[in-house]
Amino acid sequence: MSRIIVLGSGAWGTALALSFHRRGGHQVSLWAHSPEFAQEIIEAGENTLFLPGFPIPADLIVTGDNAAVHDADIVVSVVPSEFLRSTLARIGPYLHPGQVILSATKGIENRTSLRMTQVISSCLEETCPANVSLTVPIGALSGPSFALEVAQGQPTAVTVAFDDPAFATRIQSEFSSESLRLYTSTDVIGVELGGALKNVIAIAAGIASGVGLGYNSAAALMTRGIAEITRLAVACGGHRETLAGLSGVGDLVLTCTGSLSRNRTVGQELGRGRKLPEILASLDGKVAEGVLTTRAALGLARRHGIEMPIAEQMELILNEGKDPHEAIRELMLRPGKDER
Repeated sequence: MSRIIVLGSGAWGTALALSFHRRGGHQVSLWAHSPEFAQEIIEAGENTLFLPGFPIPADLIVTGDNAAVHDADIVVSVVPSEFLRSTLARIGPYLHPGQVILSATKGIENRTSLRMTQVISSCLEETCPANVSLTVPIGALSGPSFALEVAQGQPTAVTVAFDDPAFATRIQSEFSSESLRLYTSTDVIGVELGGALKNVIAIAAGIASGVGLGYNSAAALMTRGIAEITRLAVACGGHRETLAGLSGVGDLVLTCTGSLSRNRTVGQELGRGRKLPEILASLDGKVAEGVLTTRAALGLARRHGIEMPIAEQMELILNEGKDPHEAIRELMLRPGKDER
């Protein structure tokens, strides 16, 4: 039996905790950002704010105690990218060698353009005893996975990546169940960037829908979107093949077309003329990672000399109020290219 703690009690973190518990054979804990929110979940018997309608089993531990991470064998981080550093500053002192850390956050840190596993590694160096960052394996989990459907127990397939394949195989064995199938990879970079960057393209897909464009436009946008994602991932050291898999094309198709996608929803509302602050406020505390990832992705792209025209237009729409119609027009009138 493994002791698993999920950091982050949003919809995705709660869904993963329910999935791990449903599998059986583990002691599962769900860590909330505050003792008060943990108590709300305990008293309600469900996460009424982020994942209502799914009872929390009595033996699934819900806690707001930072020290709870110390007893875990596997730490699954599902903390939104903008809060990851502050969270690790709180729980970092309780981590220790022998644990495995798995990031399931699909984002890039806005200020540094670091991937989530890189943020975790750098935070361990700052907050933990000497050499812990060298001895704690850090991997990534990503793929087409709406929280609601994972909580429902609908069949879902994702990718788990570690530099050392032995740890990926261990997580595959520990987490796989009748409803959650894991494929292994050693391409942490590709898996993370595929999961993060697809959110940017999903906002674009939502905008296209919001302004009334059709299937031709959506297909072109997704295809050129995966081309942008692949260019950047490969430049950063990822593998092209990874972006053709679950954490690349698979997650992109889901997030660009599914009505449960918060990033697509943000784009749709932008396309319909609503302003970003109003849209984000209407999410009631839920996070659309693509909003912050857009700027971070462009910082990473400029660092590697990679062209990302769709992401560039999303940045102008999100942060400078550009008219979506004008952004679409500029994308269509770019100089002709060879598809390869």
